[in-house]
Amino acid sequence: MNRRHFNSLATACSAALFFAAPSRGLALTLNELTSAQATQGLKAALEKGVLVAIDSLGKNNGFLGNDQVRIPLPGYLEDAAGLLRRLGQGARLEELTAAMNHAAEAAVPLARDLLVRAVKSMTVQDAKNILSGGDTSVTQFFADKTRSPLGEKFLPIIKKTTQQVSMVDKYNRIANQAFSIGVLKGDQASLEQYVTGKTLDGLYFMIGEEEKRIRQDPVGTGSAVLQRVFGALK
Repeated sequence: MNRRHFNSLATACSAALFFAAPSRGLALTLNELTSAQATQGLKAALEKGVLVAIDSLGKNNGFLGNDQVRIPLPGYLEDAAGLLRRLGQGARLEELTAAMNHAAEAAVPLARDLLVRAVKSMTVQDAKNILSGGDTSVTQFFADKTRSPLGEKFLPIIKKTTQQVSMVDKYNRIANQAFSIGVLKGDQASLEQYVTGKTLDGLYFMIGEEEKRIRQDPVGTGSAVLQRVFGALK
């Protein structure tokens, strides 16, 4: 959203707050009230997006059954998949793919509290950055605030789930050797690290998709705050 659109939001919110204010005067300036109103609306939108994304992904086939976030085989293994299937390894590849995605599904619910806290701690400047940012502004906000701690929370459960597949240790041994000689990216040197990164990418993506829906139809959310803030952007 560009600065002109954000200013339009400020004008609309200022007018609503001015006419609703008591005649004895305002405790804050109109600009301060506008910032508070916009921040409140954005917090409500993002908290809703967080909960919807977690509910949709943190269930059986939440990742595996969603083409937008399904986790593919990593790098060179995906490149070699055709040959491996011709050699009779197709079932094992499918087992590995399913294990990776089910690991992501098991990990995602652990993100609820941390993501909601990130939303509640959002500052006015954070809100302005998101409202005036591009399509990736929500993803960037959550990545900056939560990617590292969420990765630490996700990794143990992803390890536990993927280790049930015998191919994981074999992949890690080969991948570590490939990484050591510089032919493999660092995020693919461990299958568990790879799945953790893809899980976070999918989670942030789905939160962003939910925010887009709220922006497009704020009335449909049933929230008066979201209607005032995002409805002003129409």
